Amino acid sequence: MRILVLNSGSSSVKYKFFDTGKRLCLAEGQVERIGLPGSLLHHKRFDGDRIRTGVEALDHGKAIEIVIAVLMSENHGVISEKGEIEAVGHRVAHGGERLTESALITDEVRKAIHDCIELAPLHNPHNLRGIDACKQLLPDIPQVAVFDTAFHHTMPASSYIYAVPYILYRRYGIRRYGFHGTSHRYVAGRTAELMRRELASLNVITCHLGNGCSVAAIKKGKSIDTSMGFTPLEGLVMGTRCGDIDPALVLYVMSKENLTVAEATAMLNKHSGLVGISGISSDMREIENQAERGEERAKLALEVFTYRVKKYIGAYAAAMGGVDAVTFTGGIGSNSAIVRAKSLDGLEFLGINLDVERNRGAIGVDSEISSSQSRTKVYTVFTNEELVIALDTERIVSSLEHQRR
Repeated sequence: MRILVLNSGSSSVKYKFFDTGKRLCLAEGQVERIGLPGSLLHHKRFDGDRIRTGVEALDHGKAIEIVIAVLMSENHGVISEKGEIEAVGHRVAHGGERLTESALITDEVRKAIHDCIELAPLHNPHNLRGIDACKQLLPDIPQVAVFDTAFHHTMPASSYIYAVPYILYRRYGIRRYGFHGTSHRYVAGRTAELMRRELASLNVITCHLGNGCSVAAIKKGKSIDTSMGFTPLEGLVMGTRCGDIDPALVLYVMSKENLTVAEATAMLNKHSGLVGISGISSDMREIENQAERGEERAKLALEVFTYRVKKYIGAYAAAMGGVDAVTFTGGIGSNSAIVRAKSLDGLEFLGINLDVERNRGAIGVDSEISSSQSRTKVYTVFTNEELVIALDTERIVSSLEHQRR
């Protein structure tokens, strides 16, 4: 089945176009700076053909129209008409407690996504703009929503309930939801493939480390805990997010600095994390470079970041009663041998033994980086959330077509 996968953000639409039968991405790219001067289209075809060109993308509808046009382009496209797009899969940030698995987008599902805007005000509105644009541009094509939160719906209440008045959960849905679920799901499955084991027989800790970071404890194929919570702010130190802190700290700083709620939110989400500690950058590559040159705050940022990862690995090994594999993914997790080594240093008691040469050479490929003597396996995996979205879309649309026969 030929499926267009879309990730609609505030000022960009990222896309991949799959032939799921071949598990082949035929084309991918993004339209960026939507609604701003200097909008750009980046497009890459499976054979290596690339273009980067200026476009007029006044809104998400126009951006997706540009995507469809380039897919049909004589010089750069992979299809000849819209009808060759058999379905559209959308990445949707938040499904709340109602949308706990991927779903065919109906009026009812669209309303449920809209009802979750309060929980994901920076993401769900833009996801809906992409959905509405496709309904206009591809009115006869089925659409499927795949939710970042869905994989974590298997967490027990002991993992997702916060120790605040329970009435707040009943009234406002205040609980841990978790994010990066599609990535954790893919990476855990790929880890099982690399181990040649069934995922249902394994305890896996997946570490998605990028500008946003989260760790998940996946026991016998089910997420039982994850580091992100009610929002993506909780958990690990991230590029610009603080991760776990004493909540009283926020109240204290707000009173001392006379901060508004909006200003405090910006401080925690945009001016903390790696950039907040280092004063240099939110980019781990720059942090590592400066740390090597002896910059003390860069070294501190690196140490704080990796220490937090190590703590979560240890905690989740305990939560699952043991661990068979630890897998790193994301822009940092897949590419930084330094971060991986520091995050695992001292965890030999869990049966983890890193192979220094394997770790150093694991760039650009899925690979094992633990030594042959390591009881607990360690891997790097390049995540492929878009493929998961495409395969879920195929499954749901195929089931719908089967029911109609």
